[in-house]
Amino acid sequence: MTRLFTSESVTEGHPDKMADAISDSILDALLLEDPMSRVACETLITTGLVLVSGEITTNCYVDIPKVVRDTVRAIGYTRAKFGFDCDTCAVVTAIDDQSGDIAMGVNAALEKKSGDQDAFSAIGAGDQGMMFGFACDETDDYMPLPIHLAHRLTKKLAEVRKADFLSPLLPDGKSQVTVVYDDQGRPVHIDTVVISSQHRADVDLKDLRPYIVDKVIQSTLPPGLFDESTRILINPTGRFVIGGPHGDTGLTGRKIIVDTYGGMARHGGGAFSGKDPTKVDRSASYMARYMAKNIVAAGLARRCEVQLAYAIGVAEPVSLLVDCFGTAQVDESKLTAVCREVFDARPAAIIANFDLRRPIYRQVSAYGHFGRPELDLPWEKLDKVEELRKAF
Repeated sequence: MTRLFTSESVTEGHPDKMADAISDSILDALLLEDPMSRVACETLITTGLVLVSGEITTNCYVDIPKVVRDTVRAIGYTRAKFGFDCDTCAVVTAIDDQSGDIAMGVNAALEKKSGDQDAFSAIGAGDQGMMFGFACDETDDYMPLPIHLAHRLTKKLAEVRKADFLSPLLPDGKSQVTVVYDDQGRPVHIDTVVISSQHRADVDLKDLRPYIVDKVIQSTLPPGLFDESTRILINPTGRFVIGGPHGDTGLTGRKIIVDTYGGMARHGGGAFSGKDPTKVDRSASYMARYMAKNIVAAGLARRCEVQLAYAIGVAEPVSLLVDCFGTAQVDESKLTAVCREVFDARPAAIIANFDLRRPIYRQVSAYGHFGRPELDLPWEKLDKVEELRKAF
């Protein structure tokens, strides 16, 4: 019995991803000047307008309009005829300080108030909530194959567009990949590929289709899984000229499934972009991925999902769950106990171990926060594999 699973990705020129990039660029600019900045930055982007709002507490000054314009320019919206212009768009800011009620719990965790002198008990979680991390052995980067391929396609769309001044492609775009799995849960074939790319008004679809097949699809998808029986759909509506913020409003945090595992794993609901690492929505999700990836790389399971949950103002997670979906090679209850010993999931420990108070976030605002071997992300390290193996 086979089954199909589909994941999507979007390019950096998609309006939601533009909003994510702006929020993370502002975060990076603040952390560069003041690593202790507390940031919860939200962006709304629509025709001719960028609205930046949120709560920021910092000891430095950042020229937010300049950061916004530079980010939009790097994405590629540099002319009004593309639907958005980095130099002429309006930039409005509405920034307040972080709530004192929240800061009180982050500045001194419940454990510290109770007398715990451990440095990693100094700060509490910035909010309550649950976070998930996932890994599997389908790809070299321990990501599910559908989202892995979908990200590669959208990243290739952007690379082709930027490399060729005469390219018919414009910044907005999407990909979607449907993979066939066998009864053992192994990917065996790419069933369908969907590419929707914004393009210049003078380009005919009959010319655009072979261009994308040649430049993007055939050079990206693995030949062992992609063949002549794979269904290819390119710009199924027939036309995609109006795109980006002119075609759709963008909001920070509206692509949380694209950011993570393409729907293959559960999601706690908290977005990442624009949040400093005291926000466990972000940092604990990175920790959960780190845990799951090391478990799979250690050969203890083929698939692994880790859930962490926190209470605001408390350093220690209130729960930890390791679920291997029947693929565990060891006892899962013992695996959970070992994870508690091997991994320190208190917010201050996560921040210190991953060195998160630095400007590393703009680079993951598009094409996924996980996998990404080209970026050398600290939460993607496999430095706990031997310790996990020795425990069993």
